[in-house]
Amino acid sequence: MFPYFIMLIFCGIPLFFMELSFGQFASQGCLGVWRVCPLFKGVGYGMMVVSTYIGIYYNVVICIAFYYFFSSMTHVLPWAYCNNPWNTPDCASVLDAANLTNGSRPAARPSNLSHLLNHTLQRTSPSEEYWRLYVLKLSDDIGNFGEVRLPLLGCLGVSWVVVFLCLIRGVKSSGKVVYFTATFPYVVLTILFVRGVTLEGAFTGIMYYVTPQWDKILEAKVWGDAASQIFYSLGCAWGGLITMASYNKFHNNCYRDSVIISITNCATSVYAGFVIFSILGFMANHLGVDVSRVADHGPGLAFVAYPEALTLLPISPVWSLLFFFMLILLGLGTQFCLLETLVTAIVDEVGNEWILQKKTYVTLGVAVAGFLLGIPLTSQAGIYWLLLMDNYAASFSLVIISCIMCVSIMYIYGHRSYFQDIQMMLGFPPPLFFQICWRFVSPAIIFLQAQVHRRLPQNPLHFGPLRERNVLLHQLPQRRGVPGHGPPAPQCPAYTCGAAVRTRGSPESRPLTPRPTPGPAPKPHPSPSRQSLALSLLPLSD
Repeated sequence: MFPYFIMLIFCGIPLFFMELSFGQFASQGCLGVWRVCPLFKGVGYGMMVVSTYIGIYYNVVICIAFYYFFSSMTHVLPWAYCNNPWNTPDCASVLDAANLTNGSRPAARPSNLSHLLNHTLQRTSPSEEYWRLYVLKLSDDIGNFGEVRLPLLGCLGVSWVVVFLCLIRGVKSSGKVVYFTATFPYVVLTILFVRGVTLEGAFTGIMYYVTPQWDKILEAKVWGDAASQIFYSLGCAWGGLITMASYNKFHNNCYRDSVIISITNCATSVYAGFVIFSILGFMANHLGVDVSRVADHGPGLAFVAYPEALTLLPISPVWSLLFFFMLILLGLGTQFCLLETLVTAIVDEVGNEWILQKKTYVTLGVAVAGFLLGIPLTSQAGIYWLLLMDNYAASFSLVIISCIMCVSIMYIYGHRSYFQDIQMMLGFPPPLFFQICWRFVSPAIIFLQAQVHRRLPQNPLHFGPLRERNVLLHQLPQRRGVPGHGPPAPQCPAYTCGAAVRTRGSPESRPLTPRPTPGPAPKPHPSPSRQSLALSLLPLSD
């Protein structure tokens, strides 16, 4: 956690405040704000590409959570036992092992019992087989799309319909919905936390979670992962912070908001870790193995490890319903922000009276396009592509985009001008700590991380235990010529070069010239509920 908190203090909170103040001052989305320095409008397009990528695959994650939520409406969870048609002979359920050892089932021969207990350490869990063989029907190669999984496709349609209906009136409607989506997950987390810490072995799981691995503190990859996690969790470089802040009142204290939201966001992530690892500690104690053997990351944690641990609890369907309902709410809150970012950017860029009046149709068009682009991710190879998009398109590219944004504002638009703008808006200049971070510390840390990241070997991405299948996941981008930082980042220099080549005429039209009268937009957006900023509160990590 040490690298995580260092990145939070010196990069996360300062850049979070920069994006909020930037959007609030200009009252524009992630494209319109770059009137201050048209040459770097590519940063806004990069943010749009990031939001597009994340919006496409994140709603697929939500649709899988919907599927598990509906599947939990039963007396016995379908991933609890190995007696289903999709299970293989290698399947070994923790419940079967418990029943055999406790004598609650008919006596088994010692050879069968020892075989089951020994096989548990090398086992394939029923939750993993349910995930791979039933929900995904996983193909054997990333290029073998197979069939579209109709249940997932239906759930994807449901998730996009819910997102559209909640945004049908823009932030006026989403600002009200987010009161529930941003607060109820805390209720569920608390219920799961209270239940988790009362289980045997919970303390072991928590200690595994909070114990630092000091031998890895000097590894460059650890610091790079911490930076990516901070930017992803806070929503920096997505464009969502700028967009949501553009709906604030001009003199709103966004400095206070940025500090409170950033700290609350990271505290929520840490709190969720206690919830997760208390249950995983209980599961490890039940199996008699180390916590590291049952812990997972990415989709495997949400849809394999944790659901399996829930089967060990009394009335497990109820706990499963609560858990996946919480995931759905967290995902929807994030999706509101992503969709509103794209819609606001399009409306601000076109800017005519017709599109302002027909914003609902723009929202519908973006939702339909997102649904269609998400269909390949519901195929049998869809999870491979989802992991590719997550790791290559929306991870370290966030760090690069934030660095370019920080440098362009501080050194092209000018730090003195920006500090004066903030003083005009808030009544006081940004604190000295933020001034130093914006000008020197944050860009230096990000630049250093980018240089180290370029020199690190690209480790293969794996999906579960199928190592031989997943080696293709890290080879595909290199074979297709996709750089390691992902497609969004090249938008920044590409637009800069294009703007420099095609710009002609008076000094006012040159790409480095800010608009003549900097300040709030002449027609600021109507200010909705301040709670809309809570969209950035939602932890996106694991």
